[in-house]
Amino acid sequence: MAKSSSFNPLQEKGMPLDKQTRNWRDLTAFQYKKQEVHPYTRTRIITMNGIEVDAAIFKHMMARMTPDPDLKKALAVTRRIEQQQQKAVSGAIPGNESTLETTIGYEQVAVDLTAWCARNEPDSYMRQAYEFALLEDFDHLYRYANMLDMQAGTMKAESIVGKLTEIMPGRPTVAEHRHPLDSIRKPMDMKKAAPITMMNVMTLVAAEQQTMNFYMNVANQYEDPILRGLYTEIGMIEEQHVSHYESLLDPTCTWLMCMVMHEFHESWLYHAFMEQEVDPRVKKLWEMHLDMELGHLQAAVELYKKFGKDDPAAFMPKETPAPLTFESNIEYIRKVIEEQVQLTADGTEFVPVDSLAGDHRYHAYQAQVNAGMVPSQEVVKKHISQKGEDYRFVTAPHPVKRFQDRKAVPEQ
Repeated sequence: MAKSSSFNPLQEKGMPLDKQTRNWRDLTAFQYKKQEVHPYTRTRIITMNGIEVDAAIFKHMMARMTPDPDLKKALAVTRRIEQQQQKAVSGAIPGNESTLETTIGYEQVAVDLTAWCARNEPDSYMRQAYEFALLEDFDHLYRYANMLDMQAGTMKAESIVGKLTEIMPGRPTVAEHRHPLDSIRKPMDMKKAAPITMMNVMTLVAAEQQTMNFYMNVANQYEDPILRGLYTEIGMIEEQHVSHYESLLDPTCTWLMCMVMHEFHESWLYHAFMEQEVDPRVKKLWEMHLDMELGHLQAAVELYKKFGKDDPAAFMPKETPAPLTFESNIEYIRKVIEEQVQLTADGTEFVPVDSLAGDHRYHAYQAQVNAGMVPSQEVVKKHISQKGEDYRFVTAPHPVKRFQDRKAVPEQ
């Protein structure tokens, strides 16, 4: 396998499709130890779980829009393998890791993945869109961490994130709720976009979609009305984020083009994570899945040539982007918070919230959804009531002065 400097998924043969089916033991044999796992091993697992879910759902949706039975059959073959990959990746999360502990991992993904994409994004509008959502997920981490700190027998959030990610207020969740019309962005043009731009947005769409799906299905696992409400409230922000990110995609990309791009994207991510992985067993899983995805990519290229009657080289990246990396982004995020915490959305643009007219739809929507108890506020109030101050992990005072008081609930 070529190293990252010369790795080109289109030039790799990969594992033949008929060699990729695994038995049940292969799919369920490994779980990491939650007290020992490296935080970024956990985030890589959560990320690739979302990527595989997205791959399977994409192929289901494509099949529903495909009249040709041979193409449907070809999609069914690789979709079945994507589903096995998803089971193997998701199954690495151990049963003794609570839903709330795993949630901290999900939000660390949202923070450090988005920060990396923003830092490495050459398109200024796309970068602004990433930084905008970054501050919202950063606040979600803070809200969930405060709830976790009030649960008996659980890990500290700072231990789960390995002190690689700060835990403190971002753009307050209560202020994030906007009218649906203000969640749609300007789409990229894939003919003009840099390869890394295409990879970044595909990664964030899948990762945020997985977080949305996760929160949609776990709120009912708790009796505590505040915690049930917290998953419900933040789950609705994840709906906004999926709308936000998916609207950045090029809408002229056809089903067949997207099919090839999905396989290229998965190959790029597995290769990146394989090179970074510190856990030998997880590294072996990434290596196997990379070999499989390269086989999927070759199959997708042939399908495109057959059904699209063209060479996908016409729209595929001319070079392979540098590998996505999970790493600490503390100073970068502090700077973004200081400069952008006051922003909201107005149509496709990002503007200071105090620049909105009094009759802007933002204010009416806020009044509707925030009438009564707001879970993201209540969880911090409850922590302050029980422990005298909120829960944080910080390396320095908060960069926004009004958020430095740990006995006050942060709000816009």
